[in-house]
Amino acid sequence: MQSEVEKIQSALRDVIDFEIGLDVMALGLIRNIEITDDTVIITMILTSPMCPMASFMVQQVQERASEVSGKSVEVVLGREMWKPDMMEQEARNALGI
Repeated sequence: MQSEVEKIQSALRDVIDFEIGLDVMALGLIRNIEITDDTVIITMILTSPMCPMASFMVQQVQERASEVSGKSVEVVLGREMWKPDMMEQEARNALGI
């Protein structure tokens, strides 16, 4: 049986970074998921500080996590700089990295 965090992680695979064509989990953009009794707090980073899709992706992460958890979701943008080595191995292979 999947934990609540695993259910959210699975749902977030539906959120695609359209510039790269991979989901936010594969890219390593979701850095932390914290669950309390009534709230989910997701720390997320972007591939670029000037990402034109940032607000759309944050909204999509919030919506998908809320759908599967039934809780209020807050998405916090972390300050950590994204690096290609944060990606899952399959994602790196798909991009030839």
